[in-house]
Amino acid sequence: MMYPTDENITIDQLVLDPYPIYRRLRAESPVVSVPAVGRILITKAADTQKIKMNPELFSSDDPNTPMERAFGAKTLMRRDGEDHMRLRQAMMPSMSPGQVKRVWSEQIESVATEYIDRLPKGRKIDFFTEFAGPFSARCVAIVLGIPSASDADIQRWSQVLIDGAGNFGGIPELFEKTDDANREMDECIAHSIKTRDSTFEFSALGIQTSAADPIEYEHIVSNIKIAIGGGINEPRDSIMTTLFGLLTNLDQRDAIIEKPELFGQAFEESVRWVAPIQVSSRRVTDNTQIRGFDIPKGKVVMTIQASANHDEDVYEDGHKFNIFRKNKRHQAFGNGPHFCMGTHLSRRMIADIALPMLFDRFPNMELPDPSEVKWRGFGFRGPINLPLVLN
Repeated sequence: MMYPTDENITIDQLVLDPYPIYRRLRAESPVVSVPAVGRILITKAADTQKIKMNPELFSSDDPNTPMERAFGAKTLMRRDGEDHMRLRQAMMPSMSPGQVKRVWSEQIESVATEYIDRLPKGRKIDFFTEFAGPFSARCVAIVLGIPSASDADIQRWSQVLIDGAGNFGGIPELFEKTDDANREMDECIAHSIKTRDSTFEFSALGIQTSAADPIEYEHIVSNIKIAIGGGINEPRDSIMTTLFGLLTNLDQRDAIIEKPELFGQAFEESVRWVAPIQVSSRRVTDNTQIRGFDIPKGKVVMTIQASANHDEDVYEDGHKFNIFRKNKRHQAFGNGPHFCMGTHLSRRMIADIALPMLFDRFPNMELPDPSEVKWRGFGFRGPINLPLVLN
């Protein structure tokens, strides 16, 4: 049986508000071709997990992805098997749970303290620009081993790479920006290797360049760029999503102030509710079927983890933010070999350090008008502003 096609879905609709579309697709067409993105969208949780856990049949090597053009390299995100693991394992020790606890926790606490101290009390600010973006950028710069890069540069590079990797329409101007950003990042990485600060040996760049049998330099560089592109949005967007959820559900805010051990649950619920990384592409390596629909070899399916995290078969009222949710499982960090490498770092940054410190300093912070908050993104999604009053 041939899968259906929906020519009415546009990229703009998916960027502005994809969740009503995903809800309809889960009910009517959980396997559907969407010409606007050139992919077959898979929206049910069981299917997205099954695909991610079967890399032999569903390869990460998507030949038509804009990512390779944007990053100027075939990154580990588009590789499978031993090829993927070789590049992943070269950088993974820098973000292991032990490394995060032993080395980076103190660094993150220092950054959080400094950046929270700068926040003004009692007046309206945009939390995105005043804290979430800069804090995430500084922590990522330190962990990657490129501390000379400014917060502004890290944030700009990340957004440019994200825009380029999601440039399914092939807009030339977006790729021109990625070309400029790649040149700047190349210079920054080379400079960091020469200068080496006190924590360089523990960083992603330091561990890769100092290995007894290091991977090729171009792969070291592309690994760092992947971490820049995908490493900022997760902590940045999740802290804003968590704050939005808590400040629009004051009973949950009050509970978390009374029981700080709930910060971990709040973080997990925020990434379930609005997954920072919403979609992933996989190329089908052999003829197969999904829900009875024939998927020919060579087609590219797109798993929508944003939709999977709201699936009615898994979650009751999945569209609502609820830190007391019984089912706390989610697919926001992926499944299988490509499970997000920065998961432990993001949890430590946000759930263990930044959120408790913010509520300790500003227990009566307010979100005066939730309708002012704008949410954007198809591939990556989160608030692009968060007007708060810090009391």
